Amino acid sequence: MKSAVERLAVWTALAGGLVLVALVGLTCVSIAGRALSGIGLGPVPGDYELVEIGIGFAVFAALPWCHLNRGNATVELFAPLLGDRLNRALDALIDLAVLAMAALLAWRLAVGMLDKKAFFETTFILGFEIWQAYTLCLAGAVVFCVVALWRAGESLAALRGARA
Repeated sequence: MKSAVERLAVWTALAGGLVLVALVGLTCVSIAGRALSGIGLGPVPGDYELVEIGIGFAVFAALPWCHLNRGNATVELFAPLLGDRLNRALDALIDLAVLAMAALLAWRLAVGMLDKKAFFETTFILGFEIWQAYTLCLAGAVVFCVVALWRAGESLAALRGARA
């Protein structure tokens, strides 16, 4: 099971990374176009909109991989003093809290997506339907939920002593 969850997190993170690389290229082309506006070139139309949408997706695409590898910020000031069982209990509690947060994010993104779709909201310059951007972010949030669920299960199993 871990390998499937890990592959899902890796592919999601890679998709987010590819989007970031494309956004860097887009930004460079747009800046060059602005700089060369004297010779008839110009910025890429809707570059801000595309960067905004792409960054949103990239952030949500990185969350599963980050959580799978416990890459979130932790303060382990008292961890050496607490003992193994209490540290496993704290890990389980934190992983359950992350699962709750991931579920809340996915739920609210889904609600927001349906709202944007119902009112036909679009971006100003490109006319891109905003619900589609929500869908991209929601995909990352759903993968985040899957990873958080798996990680919480692992922590609870470790707490029960199934895995030390």
